[in-house]
Amino acid sequence: MNITAKKESFGARLLKNMRKNWILYLMITPVLLYYIIFSYVPMYGVLLAFKDYKIKLGILGSPWVGFEHFQRFFSAYNFKRLLMNTVGLSVYGMIAGFPIPIIFALMLNYLRHHKLKKAVQMVSYAPYFISTVVICGMISIFMSQDSGIFNVIRGFFGMEPVDFLAKPEWFKHIYVWSGIWQGMGWSSIIYISALAGVDYEMHEAAIVDGATKIQRMIHIDLPSIKPTILMLFILQMGGLLGVGFEKVYLLQNSLNRSAASVISTYVYEVGLVNSDYGYSTAVGLFNSVISLVLVVTANQLSKKFAGESLF
Repeated sequence: MNITAKKESFGARLLKNMRKNWILYLMITPVLLYYIIFSYVPMYGVLLAFKDYKIKLGILGSPWVGFEHFQRFFSAYNFKRLLMNTVGLSVYGMIAGFPIPIIFALMLNYLRHHKLKKAVQMVSYAPYFISTVVICGMISIFMSQDSGIFNVIRGFFGMEPVDFLAKPEWFKHIYVWSGIWQGMGWSSIIYISALAGVDYEMHEAAIVDGATKIQRMIHIDLPSIKPTILMLFILQMGGLLGVGFEKVYLLQNSLNRSAASVISTYVYEVGLVNSDYGYSTAVGLFNSVISLVLVVTANQLSKKFAGESLF
């Protein structure tokens, strides 16, 4: 009886709140519909990972194969290479790219010339709004062996031109640092916002005590924005195996494929090109499960050692 009363009371309160704030609920409806249609409904397709999918039979009518697709992927000749390339790109990108927006935000925070600060912010944000296709086209032009700016500079110093995109050992550096250049400014926005909330009285006290800007950054700013840094780190851990398909695919060629083959491009090749839908779904599901495990692990470690967590 108490449980029923609580449920009814909650329902009554919810109905009252919806009547009172119906405009807000109306505004959020398109977002809810978007996630329901494009995020939750497609989860039904996860069944493909455990079935020998036949188009004529449909998802429910296709025979079950259990974990056969997963075993096939784990025993594939290129499994180790795909996993190492994906993890290598992600870890390299995180190590190189995660601290840079923080450093950039700290530097901007100490820039007192208002107009110069706004100009730097605008210039740093701009690359984020350039499409991936255009970015890859720019990289191809800049890295061109014949007329690319990097080879022009090398020629100026008497060095031989290099076809950077044809060298597997250069692919990770090109992918990661072009991504840092594109996303550095945009990623720094949340840190700039967090720094705006730091109590300036602490800075005034530190200045009176003779603290330098570096000391103020280390002992005031970084501890103040630590929760924000940890939250973003946990979220980024979830995308450790989520190397973007578009950019890798557009920069990939037959000469650098040994370094440019990742799980996302492999899913595309076996799923859409070879029409092996069950196998490609299993590979994608493996990627998602590992990402979930990484998020939960990072969250628990953060909660245990730093006292901050996402959930």
